[in-house]
Amino acid sequence: MRVISRIDLRGSLPGDLRDVLPRAELDVEAALEKVRPICEDVRHRGAAAVRELTARFDGVELESTRVPVEELGRALESLDPAVRAALEESIRRARLVHRDQRRTDTVTQVVPGGTVTERWVPVERVGLYVPGGRAVYPSSVVMNVVPAQEAGVGSLAVTSPAQKEFGGLPHPTILAACALLGVDEVYAVGGAQAVAMFAYGTEECAPATMVTGPGNIWVAAAKRLLKGRIGIDSEAGPTEIAILADETADPVHVAADLISQAEHDVIAASVLVTTSTELADAVEKELPGQVAATRHTERITEALSGRQSGIVLVSSIEDGLRVVDAYAAEHLEIQTADAAEVAARVRNAGAIFVGAHSPVSLGDYMAGSNHVLPTGGCACHSSGLSVQTFLRGIHVVEYSREALAGAAPHVCVLADAEDLPAHGAAIRARFDWGIPS
Repeated sequence: MRVISRIDLRGSLPGDLRDVLPRAELDVEAALEKVRPICEDVRHRGAAAVRELTARFDGVELESTRVPVEELGRALESLDPAVRAALEESIRRARLVHRDQRRTDTVTQVVPGGTVTERWVPVERVGLYVPGGRAVYPSSVVMNVVPAQEAGVGSLAVTSPAQKEFGGLPHPTILAACALLGVDEVYAVGGAQAVAMFAYGTEECAPATMVTGPGNIWVAAAKRLLKGRIGIDSEAGPTEIAILADETADPVHVAADLISQAEHDVIAASVLVTTSTELADAVEKELPGQVAATRHTERITEALSGRQSGIVLVSSIEDGLRVVDAYAAEHLEIQTADAAEVAARVRNAGAIFVGAHSPVSLGDYMAGSNHVLPTGGCACHSSGLSVQTFLRGIHVVEYSREALAGAAPHVCVLADAEDLPAHGAAIRARFDWGIPS
């Protein structure tokens, strides 16, 4: 019995590849109607609603949604030294990469005396969501906080679901990561109510300008519902890995990397696109043994055997590139001969991992890149979390009287062409021409 299904696209590729490629079903629209009353409750009743919703969904009675600062210090003090060292190194590498993403103001002289400056301004306040549930994600604290800090965001808050086993606090490793990053505003709130808390504010939490970070379908639905009220990064569906490989790839590596992402969730997607039936056979042979040896065997098996995962056979690397561009994976590994050259031809991916020694697991923790990435095919139009996420470009226009005079005839002609005579009149009012009656 195969652990993972196959799709044979050798020969001519179908017109719309998106219709035949594996993909998880995520009905955010259906979830919208379930999160709407939750968000409205938070809007009208504030912190009381958040606490009641936390009791209902997480089984935790909170006196306050905010985590006491001393709990952050206590979590850091008790953190395993090896975990602390790994987090500190992850932070250091992430800062190196994200610091280089900072933008500088650009002044363009359009004409003598006329300039346009693009000024980059950070958003005022962000709410950063860190998932809980099947796993603990201190790495997501790093990936959210570092770009926000490097962008110069003045006020940021982290929220993560309350955990019954930790006395209603988020996981202590989450709290320790916040302490390492100098974040002291942390909330024990998860799900749609966390997004609503940041969107509307409560007596315990000031409203934010935007919210970022991955989460479950309820978080995604709340983001979609409230994105007119608050800025969002993306809706973030189930995690995905696609691997474009040829006969040079090591099936042990490929199988391990497919499993690594299937470990996240039963609806996580693991897709191999290959020109080699021999590699496909070898990976299929390798998977059962590796899956059996992992801690989360049942979860991984369900993810790999689900409709969202599969092995796709193609005739050529050129066809493989067409397939992975159509799939637009959150994470894309290139394990081929001339991997760097092949990777340079990819158009759509959240992040690209080049060669045998750049697995997605490295990017999850220690590459310095960001692991909050677009999913569900959104990488064809959206980017991962970065410093740019937290910046707004503002055009500052400054023209002298002489420079305006040079542009005035053209402005007036175009204003008349659009039947907007008051636009032209606003120009004429500044000169001897006067305003026409």
